Amino acid sequence: MNLSPKTICALSTAPGMGAIALIRLSGPDAISILSKIAGRSFDKAASHSAHFVRLKNTDGSVLDEVVVTIFHEGHSFTGENTVEIACHGSVFIQQEIIRLLLANGCELAKPGEFTMRAFLNGRMDLSQAEAVSDLIASESARSHEVAMNQMRGSFSNELRDLREKLIHFASLVELELDFAEEDVEFADRTELLALVTEVLAYVNRLIKSFELGNVLKNGVPVAIVGAPNTGKSTLLNQLLGEDRAIVSSIAGTTRDVIEETLNIDGILFRLIDTAGIREDAAEEIEALGIQRSLDKIKQAKIVLMLSDFSGNNASAEGHLSMSSEETGRWADEQAKSHPGTHFLVIGNKYDLRSDQENTPWDFQTPFLPISAKNGSGIDELKSWLSRQILGSFNTQSDTIVTNARHLDALEKTRDSLEKAKWGLETNITGDFVAMDIRQAMFWLGSITGQISEDDLLANIFSKFCIGK
Repeated sequence: MNLSPKTICALSTAPGMGAIALIRLSGPDAISILSKIAGRSFDKAASHSAHFVRLKNTDGSVLDEVVVTIFHEGHSFTGENTVEIACHGSVFIQQEIIRLLLANGCELAKPGEFTMRAFLNGRMDLSQAEAVSDLIASESARSHEVAMNQMRGSFSNELRDLREKLIHFASLVELELDFAEEDVEFADRTELLALVTEVLAYVNRLIKSFELGNVLKNGVPVAIVGAPNTGKSTLLNQLLGEDRAIVSSIAGTTRDVIEETLNIDGILFRLIDTAGIREDAAEEIEALGIQRSLDKIKQAKIVLMLSDFSGNNASAEGHLSMSSEETGRWADEQAKSHPGTHFLVIGNKYDLRSDQENTPWDFQTPFLPISAKNGSGIDELKSWLSRQILGSFNTQSDTIVTNARHLDALEKTRDSLEKAKWGLETNITGDFVAMDIRQAMFWLGSITGQISEDDLLANIFSKFCIGK
């Protein structure tokens, strides 16, 4: 993809009125265009220098008093001459400054064009450029941590190491092919098999990390389900630390789905308080709420199944579960039909149970006793939620894949490596093994942009906001 020779400009802060707005220019004429609208030359201004400027309209009147920061080619985000104009946040002022820039030779930037120029000018690779978008969209400490690590090149460096290992592998195999008639062996196939196995194991771990990366990026949907009056809304309020849901002793108080967000250990959980599930809902509205509850179970990453464990089974007929046996059986059945979803049975009102020490649990679904009313067991519940998501990964030190395009490339890399591994194990000829290794190298290179196509780049950067 060829760079446009034009100088581009755009508003880089959020649209709308604020105290300060930032307008960015990038391109060969950025500094000269600034000189035109400022009425004085900045050709000799040092890079990374800030200047107070009165911008004037075409009639000579002062439009705004601004601070401009100048970055020289090779020392800016895009790698080009760049100017950032910090103006007052009036929407009128923003529009007038951009109008002045356009009148003096700028073009409006396309979505993601600044970051695309940074990539095309070698300031960052493609995976780092994509991390810029993730960093802007991060809503929690963990998602910010993962995006920042990727933008700083941790993922790129690891992929580069993997490619170098495969390049070494391929070169040895192809060298053998050049001397095939002399029957010379440059590569120990046992060592090559060990190398492919090592790289394959690491690729598989990166693929597995996507499950964590995806929920860190988008939030973890957690459905709170159970029969009416088991304490679902009370639990939601306890987790949030505020009275978000109406709590009543009347069955079926929650008629619709209530969604709220909760940050635990830097992870954003999207809590979903559902209508009580029972077989014969009294009203049509309640029945619709129950159906939405069942739908939310399908969408959830975690399902908290509440049951009244106070020992009082005198509840409305038709409730889905009241006893520990019914609850455990239902949870096990749901877990089987929803692979990949974490289920936890929560024994609410456990503090009211007379035989707290004698509650056997013979089901596969884990069990946690709590009191949603007085808060006992809530800290243990939060810890359990965090563990289900983080698993064995450390977001500070481990590379976490968050991008679906990267996942697809890694899965294709894995497929090629598995073919190469099979070829080494079955003593297939080196040319076929080398072909599979080259294919694996291609897919790894496509992640960082070492191998890329114009339509791919256009698709990636079109999803960025204008001004970035």
